Amino acid sequence: MEYTKASNAVPSTMKAWVYEEYGSPTNVLKLKSDVPVPDIKDDQVLIKVEAASLNPIDYKRMLGFLKATDSSPPTIPGYDVAGRVVKVGSQVKKFKVGDEVYGDINEKAFEQPKSSGSLAEYTAVEEKVLALKPENLSFVEAASTPPLAIETAHEGLERAGFAPGQSILVLGGAGGVGTFVIQLAKHVFGASKIAATSSTTKLELLRSLGADLAIDYTKENVEDLPEKFDVVFDTVGQCEITIKAVKEGGKVASIIGNETPPAFIFILTSTGSVLEKLKPYLEDGRVKPVIDPKSPFPFPQTVEAFAYLQTNRATAKVVIHPIP
Repeated sequence: MEYTKASNAVPSTMKAWVYEEYGSPTNVLKLKSDVPVPDIKDDQVLIKVEAASLNPIDYKRMLGFLKATDSSPPTIPGYDVAGRVVKVGSQVKKFKVGDEVYGDINEKAFEQPKSSGSLAEYTAVEEKVLALKPENLSFVEAASTPPLAIETAHEGLERAGFAPGQSILVLGGAGGVGTFVIQLAKHVFGASKIAATSSTTKLELLRSLGADLAIDYTKENVEDLPEKFDVVFDTVGQCEITIKAVKEGGKVASIIGNETPPAFIFILTSTGSVLEKLKPYLEDGRVKPVIDPKSPFPFPQTVEAFAYLQTNRATAKVVIHPIP
């Protein structure tokens, strides 16, 4: 569908997944068809959502883990979005109606995340957290190049001071963040050696993404490896292991778990500028989206998609598409 400034295509209400109290997705998440389409502020655009990917933070937030800093329910969940701009605020400079964009709609993951997220037909998003979608990626692929995950991978490598010629160990290499840590370490940061862990069935995926050493965590202990690494990127929360696998003077970047030196925990600040920086790597195929084989889940099966994500068996990203 073509959208213009004169278009009347945007309705007043929409379908959206909503929870009105904290709890498991199976119990509290409901599909509603009469949710008001959000108004946009001067620095925002309204996006017709084409695809959205799920992140563990989505269900953890729903379970109440962020209650102290969360915006109060009712809440439409969803951080990552790919879609088309259908309306622009008066201060928006980068985008126009009809642009295909993607991004993580929450600049701060844990600090008052939006109550109107991406698991809806429309969502309102600040210009600064969005980027133009690479033309070679479909909406499903853009959503599975999840801004939250790829930006987390990039920020963690930067904060660790990862430099060309250094080695890295990635714990949870087949997850949403881990798949991008491997690819960015290899193609953007110039790693000399990449090791990564996964279960037995996902070892070949690690190798295909660029890992020189694929470690089956069900059979090997990384702390027993004879070599140590300049940087360890922990996506699974095993700090006691990571500090045994890093070289003296090295860094451990962690997105979950305990903060025991030399490990540090960081929380992503989302920005469209990182997506713009990485766009050439996505366009020429050096960095590729990885989609879980069960994806995409159609919009009406979002609860089933969350249940699958909560098994911790998903590979990379779980995507919702199409969205009505």
